[in-house]
Amino acid sequence: MRVFVTGLGVISGIGTNVKENLKALSEGIHGIDKVTLFHTNLDVPVSEVKLSNSELKRILYLKPEKIHSRTALLGMMAAKEAIEDAKLNIERTGIGFISSTSVGGMDLSENFFTTFREGHSKGRLQNIIHHDCADSTEQIAQYIGHIGFMTTISTACSSAANAIMLGSRLIKSGYLDTAIVGGTDALCRFTLNGFNSLMILDKEHCRPFDKTRAGLNLGEGAGYVVLQSEETISRKPYCEVTGYANVNEAYHQTGSSPEGEGPYKSMTEALRMSGISPREIGYINVHGTGTPNNDLSEGKALLRLFSKEGDVPPFSSVKAFIGHTLGASEGIEAVYSVLSIEKGSMYPNLNFSTSIDETDLSPITSFHQGLDIKHVLSNSFGFGGSNSSLVFSKVEDRL
Repeated sequence: MRVFVTGLGVISGIGTNVKENLKALSEGIHGIDKVTLFHTNLDVPVSEVKLSNSELKRILYLKPEKIHSRTALLGMMAAKEAIEDAKLNIERTGIGFISSTSVGGMDLSENFFTTFREGHSKGRLQNIIHHDCADSTEQIAQYIGHIGFMTTISTACSSAANAIMLGSRLIKSGYLDTAIVGGTDALCRFTLNGFNSLMILDKEHCRPFDKTRAGLNLGEGAGYVVLQSEETISRKPYCEVTGYANVNEAYHQTGSSPEGEGPYKSMTEALRMSGISPREIGYINVHGTGTPNNDLSEGKALLRLFSKEGDVPPFSSVKAFIGHTLGASEGIEAVYSVLSIEKGSMYPNLNFSTSIDETDLSPITSFHQGLDIKHVLSNSFGFGGSNSSLVFSKVEDRL
């Protein structure tokens, strides 16, 4: 059973839809700036969606007084676009909705406890009930009118990649014929302070794969793709999901192994499933967070895998554009990867100047379009050693 991508939807710090995101990527316009959504004593740059919750509700035609987490609102925007793009009849049976997130409704929980600390009789309970990760999935499903199979995945930075994998597996097994898959996450104090405690936030604009890299910039947003079986595709597909793998190396709670054992295995297994050789990959959307540990680990894994058959293919990280969006990361970046196949695009790795000594790898630093890219590898490596890799491929003529 083949799995095709027929719909795309995205919102991030560089745009509220697919068209705006691609335009910003092509023009090198990033979304990194100061925090404005909430008060914080941390002076670090982030990538915020340039819309308030009230503006998001207005665009989505939601009642202003109804409570929704920002995570859910961002997810509604992207999921709606993906469904419309796929020309999908959401009321049909056989459709699944698999959404991922890391913070869930934490933004609302923070609002609750701000008031609750003043007195235990205070605090709006309507805020705290949206705390659970699955609540955002249910809110998005209710908004798009989905009443079929639904589940939530939360595996840190690999969450959305694992959602795409699960959707693909359910289609291949015949349990579903269509799946709306991806992830959504909103910025909040909890995330910002948590990453600050790990001492991996860069106080300047992040520099993935650069020798001077000093940490990541956090971001927010949502990205979803519609997956369909060959028998039920509703429009000409963008591409095909041909390979995927998740490997948990369990090396450390928050870091990858120094030699990149987990990333190497996830990429190797995804390529094996796709049935292609490493030299057939035309572009790699690397995880590339900008932290000293991640980029060195991923770089060593790339060298180990690809140097056997030649050079490492062209690669870049988009996180200097949109920040690290955590549970939404591969939802957004899967959309970019699919567009790489569709439009022959490669995206610039902003702020790169000098290679890491141990790898001597140089990412792409300018935008390319119109290339004949047949296969794209996309990586997402999360906390706890959860490493996921996806392979998107150009659709063969036999369809």
